[in-house]
Amino acid sequence: MRGMLALVLGLFSVVSFAEGLIHEYKLDNGLKLIVKEDHRAPIMVSQVWYKVGSSYEHDGITGVSHVLEHMMFKGTKAIPSGEFSQIISENGGRENAFTSQDYTAYFQTMEKSRLPVSFELEADRMRNLTIPDEEFLKEVQVVMEERRMRTEDNPQSLTYEQFNATAYASSPYRLPVIGWMDDLENLQVGDLRDWYQKWYAPNNATLVVVGDVDPEEVYTLAKKHFGPLKPSEISAVKPRLEIAQRGRKEIKVEAPAKVPYLMMGYKTPVVLTAERPWEPYALEVLAGILDGGDGARLASELVRAKEVAASAGAGYDGHDRMENLFLLSGTPSNGYTVKDLEKALLEQVQRLRETLAEAEELDRVKAQIRADKVYEQDSIFYQAMQIGILETVGLSWKDAEHYLERMEAVTAEQVQAVANKYLVQARLTVAELVPQPIDPDQPPRTAEAAHVH
Repeated sequence: MRGMLALVLGLFSVVSFAEGLIHEYKLDNGLKLIVKEDHRAPIMVSQVWYKVGSSYEHDGITGVSHVLEHMMFKGTKAIPSGEFSQIISENGGRENAFTSQDYTAYFQTMEKSRLPVSFELEADRMRNLTIPDEEFLKEVQVVMEERRMRTEDNPQSLTYEQFNATAYASSPYRLPVIGWMDDLENLQVGDLRDWYQKWYAPNNATLVVVGDVDPEEVYTLAKKHFGPLKPSEISAVKPRLEIAQRGRKEIKVEAPAKVPYLMMGYKTPVVLTAERPWEPYALEVLAGILDGGDGARLASELVRAKEVAASAGAGYDGHDRMENLFLLSGTPSNGYTVKDLEKALLEQVQRLRETLAEAEELDRVKAQIRADKVYEQDSIFYQAMQIGILETVGLSWKDAEHYLERMEAVTAEQVQAVANKYLVQARLTVAELVPQPIDPDQPPRTAEAAHVH
């Protein structure tokens, strides 16, 4: 173990050195450009991040950010529908996009000399998307089918969606990224055009490039392609903070399923909202104590020792834009009920509140986090993702430089403190999936209508 820790710490110093090769620029139109050098292979990844996602939406237009992401591949005045992906492919690249609560991002991974192709295409669709009626009508149907497949026909996803809608009262995190079906059915092409004009602008975007590139050359290229684009007038987003929860919430979700499922979530702060700066890092270590591999408490005690759970997990992410949830979930083993599993999980939480974590547990979690962060640096895509997420939620790429030292500083007393402060009944929402008979006459849905993006 000592040898492994020495290896990890040695690799950590390499990562810290690599993080020094980051260059930040700002164009006159407000576009932020961040370039990170990684010269291990002659490739690069280019990502455009927009500060817009489902948490920017309101009732009536839910899903509009995700539908617009689909439409970004449907053509501009210069590039007809379908040709964007074809051009990237012809240049030996891979591309895609994703939408979340807090951001929408588009990316290409290509040989380094093809960066001008990426910039030309992305700059064009940043301000020149056509959004034709017929393409919109087709694409919204694709998204509706995607919703049926991934949410409505997936009992755990359906439970998670209902769980979020119950846990949050005023926060826009209650809205599903893919949108409610009724909103998708009533979405108008004008909604998309308005959303595009409002948010897709250089002064609401961050351009991230990581790979075997020269930063000044990338900056010059960015000025050439993105520099002429006009900024938008973007007003500050309303806070829409979550109101204080006044007691435990509980729902049952009845859906066709083979096995029951349990979700539990406690309202917790994130890096941007925490009263004390160490709290999010203590919550992450706490999650690792419960669910950080086979040696963690949930796997060793609930799954293997007591056999009350067929599976059990915990999770927390401090890098969201708003207050979020510390999650616990699982499926009970044969012979046990969801109530049995909930009781076992609550006992684990109570133990964290009453008793300090063992030094060996903290060491295991921190070593695992160190190793994960080191090996993630092998991917230029992940390096760019890390920068893009931090910048888009309102933090800075520089925060990544201090992440490991803040994790290292977490104490057992701090873990106990956040457990006592945040993992309490008044902050808890519980959702139970109650399996209903699966209709044998209903054929399984195929993936033919699913969209790549």
